[in-house]
Amino acid sequence: MRKILFSAFFAIMAFASEAAKVDTVMVRSNTMSKDVQTVIIAPDKAADEKCPVVYLLHGYGGDAKTWIVIKPELPEIADEKGIIFVCPDGKNTWYWDSPKNKDVRYETFISNELVSYVDSHYNTIADRKGRAITGLSMGGHGAMWNAIRHTDVFSAAGTTSGGMDIRPFPKNWEMSIQLGELSENKEIWDNHTVINLVPTMKPGRLAIIMDCGESDFFLEVNKNLHEAFLKQGIEHDFITRPGEHNSKYWNNSIDYQILFFQKHFTK
Repeated sequence: MRKILFSAFFAIMAFASEAAKVDTVMVRSNTMSKDVQTVIIAPDKAADEKCPVVYLLHGYGGDAKTWIVIKPELPEIADEKGIIFVCPDGKNTWYWDSPKNKDVRYETFISNELVSYVDSHYNTIADRKGRAITGLSMGGHGAMWNAIRHTDVFSAAGTTSGGMDIRPFPKNWEMSIQLGELSENKEIWDNHTVINLVPTMKPGRLAIIMDCGESDFFLEVNKNLHEAFLKQGIEHDFITRPGEHNSKYWNNSIDYQILFFQKHFTK
């Protein structure tokens, strides 16, 4: 399976060379004292014009190549929409600055170091109004976590099949490595789940789109976040459609999110 994925990835790279520029770079994180692999897709127009950026975060078990494998058309979309796509390798960290592991500082990396790198190496709109962030599953949580906590950096956020409340799943996806066991660290878990950030939000600060498949195990926590947004007066688009927690669903759902971000950027 891994060999097939790598073959698909290199085939995509060959195709992409005829369209948008696709770079695989190592971005230095001084806070973590390491380099982080990142795939960056820049449209042809970025050679002459400043372009908005959409940061795409992968899910548990993924890496920097996940999104371009799920959505091979990303280079074409970059050229069509005039958007730069940035896909970092977040490991299985949930994109937190871990309170238990000082070597895991992926919130700082995503919302500070990576943004600084992209703005200094590509022709971006280097302002919050030109930045959006979204992701799938674990990456959906990471996108909303970073966007809500860093509205000075991002003006739009999305999540597709995101784990919007981590607490119903205390034994899953290595979250306890970063937060400790829920039974012994309830306050930490409460403070590191997206749904509990809603009371801190101000209406109109973020443009938000969220979606989830009707057969997804994260459906209920997404519905709960939707209700929390309504109670807080936070405008957002919320979509449910037939689908499961898989690549077929995300290949389709990301089209709607990109359209949402494109409309946001051109307001």
